[in-house]
Amino acid sequence: MKYLIVGAGGTGGAIGGYLARAGKDVTLIARGAHLQAMRENGLKFETPQGDFAVPVSACTSEEYEGSPDAVFVCVKGYSLEGIVPFLSRVCRPDTVVIPILNIYGTGGRLQKLLPGAMVTDGCIYIASEIKCPGTILLSGAIFRVIFGPRRDASSPLKETLLPVLSSVRADLEEAGIESVLSDAIERDALQKFSFVSPMAAAGAYYGVSAFALQARGQMRNTFLALVREIRDLADAMGISLPEDIGEINLRILDGLAPTATASMQRDLRDGKPSEMDGLIFEVVRLGKRYDVPTPVYEMIAEKFASCGDTERKG
Repeated sequence: MKYLIVGAGGTGGAIGGYLARAGKDVTLIARGAHLQAMRENGLKFETPQGDFAVPVSACTSEEYEGSPDAVFVCVKGYSLEGIVPFLSRVCRPDTVVIPILNIYGTGGRLQKLLPGAMVTDGCIYIASEIKCPGTILLSGAIFRVIFGPRRDASSPLKETLLPVLSSVRADLEEAGIESVLSDAIERDALQKFSFVSPMAAAGAYYGVSAFALQARGQMRNTFLALVREIRDLADAMGISLPEDIGEINLRILDGLAPTATASMQRDLRDGKPSEMDGLIFEVVRLGKRYDVPTPVYEMIAEKFASCGDTERKG
């Protein structure tokens, strides 16, 4: 399998670096100081299990001339449309594209933009970020990638996809990444969203790290209320999340390093574009579409309304 990782940040860098360490054929698309550091010193990792560095093949999208068998799309949601021309150039009709984004429903949207490839859907559980150019910081023990064909995939397409996805799963497992080939990816992706969206929303609203959300009190209760609103949305959408999704997500939250924050929150702090529209405002829109009350999301959306308007315009 020849892999291409589009976006070498905390998510894509971790997937690509671990695959490279396992000897897989993988190229990372990056830019700027991060790309230069990887070219000079490889990709460095700081993890709870220890630090290491691995040589990686990295280049810009303009420089890439390969033809991948599988592509992991690991950019931010607001950058998705911008990479479509590049993906259209490098993907063959049998190339499998696996989007690993925080925003629910990305696979379906990307398939419409990229009709010349086979697009699945996916999600990831990981606490990671670029600490400095060429260095990825993993602040938790969990590293799980989930992917699979969507419900709207035809039977012939699924028959074509599954052998390739099985090979991807095996390679990820060999690289030390927990991997799940899902037969209900909409459910699994929404379950992941039911954690990352409340984590980002509550963290940004209160301006706190995981430590404050791990302590009993109002902030933790807000996080749990956000999870419940997404569970209510899932019911209206005909997607069955676990009955104890609140407790499941609290356990994930409690397993994070106390200093952990969502990438959306870090982007807001640094004055960068963020995924606020997909992580917060989209939930409010879905609530209106499915006639499901989302008062806590609406409260948080109101606080960030001017920021959201700016991001949607720019």
